[in-house]
Amino acid sequence: MQSTLRHLAIIMDGNRRWAARHGRPARDGHQAGARMAVRIVRAAAPWQIEFLTLFAFSSANWRRTSSEVRSIFTLARQVLDDLSAACVEQGVRVCLLGRTDRLPPRLVRRLERLTRDTTSGKRTLRIALDYSSQDAILAAASGWRDGDDRAAFERRLTGGVPPVDLLIRTGGEQRLSDFLLYECAFAELHFSPRLWPDFDEAALAEAFAWFGRRQRRFGG
Repeated sequence: MQSTLRHLAIIMDGNRRWAARHGRPARDGHQAGARMAVRIVRAAAPWQIEFLTLFAFSSANWRRTSSEVRSIFTLARQVLDDLSAACVEQGVRVCLLGRTDRLPPRLVRRLERLTRDTTSGKRTLRIALDYSSQDAILAAASGWRDGDDRAAFERRLTGGVPPVDLLIRTGGEQRLSDFLLYECAFAELHFSPRLWPDFDEAALAEAFAWFGRRQRRFGG
Protein backbone atom coordinates (compact mmCIF):
# COMPACT_ATOMS: atom_id res chain seq x y z
CA MET A 1 0.00 0.00 0.00
CA GLN A 2 1.29 3.46 -0.89
CA SER A 3 2.66 5.47 2.03
CA THR A 4 0.45 8.56 2.23
CA LEU A 5 1.49 11.08 4.86
CA ARG A 6 -1.43 13.11 6.18
CA HIS A 7 -0.56 13.25 9.88
CA LEU A 8 2.98 13.67 11.18
CA ALA A 9 3.69 13.59 14.91
CA ILE A 10 7.01 14.42 16.56
CA ILE A 11 8.35 13.76 20.04
CA MET A 12 10.96 16.50 20.36
CA ASP A 13 13.42 14.81 22.70
CA GLY A 14 17.00 15.61 23.65
CA ASN A 15 17.18 19.30 24.58
CA ARG A 16 18.81 18.72 27.97
CA ARG A 17 21.26 16.17 26.63
CA TRP A 18 22.18 18.56 23.83
CA ALA A 19 22.92 21.27 26.38
CA ALA A 20 25.01 18.90 28.52
CA ARG A 21 26.94 17.74 25.46
CA HIS A 22 27.83 21.35 24.71
CA GLY A 23 28.64 22.22 28.32
CA ARG A 24 25.70 24.61 28.58
CA PRO A 25 22.75 24.94 30.98
CA ALA A 26 19.49 23.12 30.27
CA ARG A 27 17.83 26.44 29.40
CA ASP A 28 20.10 26.79 26.38
CA GLY A 29 19.05 23.36 25.18
CA HIS A 30 15.37 24.23 25.47
CA GLN A 31 16.01 27.50 23.65
CA ALA A 32 17.78 25.71 20.80
CA GLY A 33 14.95 23.19 20.69
CA ALA A 34 12.33 25.93 20.50
CA ARG A 35 14.11 27.51 17.55
CA MET A 36 14.29 24.14 15.81
CA ALA A 37 10.55 23.64 16.28
CA VAL A 38 9.88 26.81 14.31
CA ARG A 39 12.32 25.70 11.61
CA ILE A 40 10.63 22.32 11.30
CA VAL A 41 7.18 23.90 11.01
CA ARG A 42 8.51 25.92 8.08
CA ALA A 43 10.35 22.93 6.58
CA ALA A 44 7.25 20.73 6.67
CA ALA A 45 5.16 23.23 4.68
CA PRO A 46 6.23 22.17 1.15
CA TRP A 47 5.22 18.59 1.92
CA GLN A 48 1.58 19.68 2.32
CA ILE A 49 1.06 17.61 5.46
CA GLU A 50 -2.47 18.19 6.73
CA PHE A 51 -1.72 17.69 10.44
CA LEU A 52 1.50 18.16 12.37
CA THR A 53 1.40 17.36 16.10
CA LEU A 54 4.35 18.38 18.29
CA PHE A 55 4.85 17.00 21.80
CA ALA A 56 6.04 20.12 23.61
CA PHE A 57 5.40 19.34 27.29
CA SER A 58 4.20 16.09 28.82
CA SER A 59 2.09 15.95 31.96
CA ALA A 60 4.93 13.83 33.33
CA ASN A 61 7.33 16.75 32.85
CA TRP A 62 5.93 18.43 35.95
CA ARG A 63 8.29 16.13 37.84
CA ARG A 64 11.21 18.26 36.70
CA THR A 65 12.56 21.03 38.90
CA SER A 66 10.36 24.10 39.24
CA SER A 67 13.14 26.31 37.86
CA GLU A 68 13.43 24.21 34.69
CA VAL A 69 9.66 24.15 34.21
CA ARG A 70 9.49 27.95 34.58
CA SER A 71 12.32 28.29 32.07
CA ILE A 72 10.50 26.08 29.56
CA PHE A 73 7.30 28.12 29.80
CA THR A 74 9.16 31.43 29.56
CA LEU A 75 10.90 30.26 26.41
CA ALA A 76 7.63 28.97 25.00
CA ARG A 77 6.06 32.38 25.40
CA GLN A 78 9.06 34.06 23.78
CA VAL A 79 9.09 31.77 20.73
CA LEU A 80 5.38 32.12 19.99
CA ASP A 81 5.86 35.29 17.96
CA ASP A 82 8.19 33.46 15.57
CA LEU A 83 5.85 30.50 15.47
CA SER A 84 2.87 32.73 14.75
CA ALA A 85 4.71 34.38 11.86
CA ALA A 86 5.66 30.98 10.43
CA CYS A 87 2.10 29.67 10.69
CA VAL A 88 0.51 32.74 9.11
CA GLU A 89 3.09 32.67 6.32
CA GLN A 90 2.53 28.97 5.63
CA GLY A 91 -1.26 28.97 6.02
CA VAL A 92 -1.27 26.82 9.15
CA ARG A 93 -3.82 27.05 11.94
CA VAL A 94 -2.79 26.20 15.49
CA CYS A 95 -4.72 24.00 17.92
CA LEU A 96 -3.84 22.97 21.46
CA LEU A 97 -3.88 19.53 23.04
CA GLY A 98 -3.79 18.87 26.76
CA ARG A 99 -4.65 20.87 29.86
CA THR A 100 -4.34 24.63 30.14
CA ASP A 101 -5.50 25.09 33.74
CA ARG A 102 -2.02 24.36 35.15
CA LEU A 103 -0.11 26.51 32.66
CA PRO A 104 1.00 30.09 33.46
CA PRO A 105 -1.86 32.50 32.63
CA ARG A 106 0.38 34.71 30.46
CA LEU A 107 1.33 31.70 28.36
CA VAL A 108 -2.30 30.60 28.06
CA ARG A 109 -3.35 34.06 26.86
CA ARG A 110 -0.56 34.08 24.28
CA LEU A 111 -1.52 30.61 23.05
CA GLU A 112 -5.16 31.62 22.78
CA ARG A 113 -4.15 34.64 20.72
CA LEU A 114 -2.07 32.39 18.48
CA THR A 115 -5.03 30.11 17.84
CA ARG A 116 -7.23 33.13 17.02
CA ASP A 117 -4.62 34.65 14.69
CA THR A 118 -4.34 31.46 12.65
CA THR A 119 -7.94 30.33 12.30
CA SER A 120 -7.90 30.76 8.51
CA GLY A 121 -5.11 28.22 7.97
CA LYS A 122 -5.83 25.26 5.72
CA ARG A 123 -3.39 22.92 7.46
CA THR A 124 -3.15 22.27 11.19
CA LEU A 125 -0.35 22.43 13.75
CA ARG A 126 -1.32 20.84 17.06
CA ILE A 127 0.80 21.66 20.10
CA ALA A 128 0.60 19.18 22.95
CA LEU A 129 1.16 20.99 26.25
CA ASP A 130 0.58 19.39 29.66
CA TYR A 131 -0.61 16.43 27.62
CA SER A 132 -1.13 12.79 28.58
CA SER A 133 -2.54 10.33 26.07
CA GLN A 134 -3.73 8.08 28.88
CA ASP A 135 -5.69 10.97 30.39
CA ALA A 136 -7.16 11.82 26.97
CA ILE A 137 -8.28 8.23 26.44
CA LEU A 138 -9.80 8.10 29.93
CA ALA A 139 -11.69 11.35 29.31
CA ALA A 140 -13.08 10.06 26.01
CA ALA A 141 -14.07 6.74 27.59
CA SER A 142 -15.80 8.46 30.51
CA GLY A 143 -18.24 9.99 28.02
CA TRP A 144 -19.28 6.58 26.70
CA ARG A 145 -23.03 6.15 26.31
CA ASP A 146 -25.17 3.12 25.49
CA GLY A 147 -25.36 2.79 21.75
CA ASP A 148 -21.99 4.43 21.11
CA ASP A 149 -19.67 2.73 18.69
CA ARG A 150 -15.96 2.92 17.98
CA ALA A 151 -16.42 5.83 15.60
CA ALA A 152 -18.19 7.88 18.28
CA PHE A 153 -15.37 7.18 20.74
CA GLU A 154 -12.76 8.21 18.19
CA ARG A 155 -14.58 11.46 17.47
CA ARG A 156 -14.51 12.35 21.17
CA LEU A 157 -10.85 11.42 21.45
CA THR A 158 -9.45 12.90 18.26
CA GLY A 159 -11.94 15.56 17.19
CA GLY A 160 -11.95 14.06 13.72
CA VAL A 161 -8.18 14.31 13.20
CA PRO A 162 -6.94 11.29 11.21
CA PRO A 163 -4.61 8.72 12.80
CA VAL A 164 -0.87 9.34 12.85
CA ASP A 165 0.91 8.08 9.73
CA LEU A 166 4.47 8.82 10.80
CA LEU A 167 5.74 9.34 14.32
CA ILE A 168 9.28 10.71 14.69
CA ARG A 169 11.08 10.60 18.01
CA THR A 170 14.45 12.27 18.24
CA GLY A 171 17.16 11.70 20.82
CA GLY A 172 17.63 7.97 20.37
CA GLU A 173 14.98 6.75 22.81
CA GLN A 174 12.51 4.19 21.44
CA ARG A 175 9.22 4.64 23.27
CA LEU A 176 6.02 6.67 22.91
CA SER A 177 6.08 8.23 26.40
CA ASP A 178 2.29 8.58 26.70
CA PHE A 179 1.95 10.43 23.38
CA LEU A 180 -0.98 9.73 21.01
CA LEU A 181 -1.13 6.07 22.04
CA TYR A 182 -4.47 5.36 20.37
CA GLU A 183 -3.76 7.48 17.31
CA CYS A 184 -0.43 5.70 16.68
CA ALA A 185 -1.98 2.22 16.43
CA PHE A 186 -0.72 1.78 12.84
CA ALA A 187 1.82 4.59 12.66
CA GLU A 188 5.27 4.08 11.22
CA LEU A 189 7.76 4.77 14.03
CA HIS A 190 10.99 6.53 13.09
CA PHE A 191 13.50 6.81 15.92
CA SER A 192 16.28 9.26 15.14
CA PRO A 193 19.54 9.27 17.12
CA ARG A 194 19.80 13.03 16.61
CA LEU A 195 19.02 15.21 19.60
CA TRP A 196 16.12 17.56 18.86
CA PRO A 197 18.16 20.78 18.43
CA ASP A 198 20.20 18.91 15.77
CA PHE A 199 17.16 17.51 13.94
CA ASP A 200 17.24 19.91 11.00
CA GLU A 201 15.59 20.11 7.60
CA ALA A 202 17.89 17.44 6.14
CA ALA A 203 16.99 15.03 8.95
CA LEU A 204 13.30 15.67 8.34
CA ALA A 205 13.75 14.92 4.62
CA GLU A 206 15.55 11.69 5.53
CA ALA A 207 12.63 10.65 7.74
CA PHE A 208 10.18 11.37 4.93
CA ALA A 209 12.28 9.33 2.49
CA TRP A 210 12.32 6.44 4.99
CA PHE A 211 8.55 6.68 5.33
CA GLY A 212 8.12 6.67 1.56
CA ARG A 213 9.87 3.30 1.37
CA ARG A 214 7.57 1.68 3.92
CA GLN A 215 4.91 -0.78 2.79
CA ARG A 216 1.90 -0.08 5.01
CA ARG A 217 -0.48 -3.05 5.21
CA PHE A 218 -2.57 -2.16 8.29
CA GLY A 219 -2.73 -5.82 9.28
CA GLY A 220 -3.65 -6.99 5.78
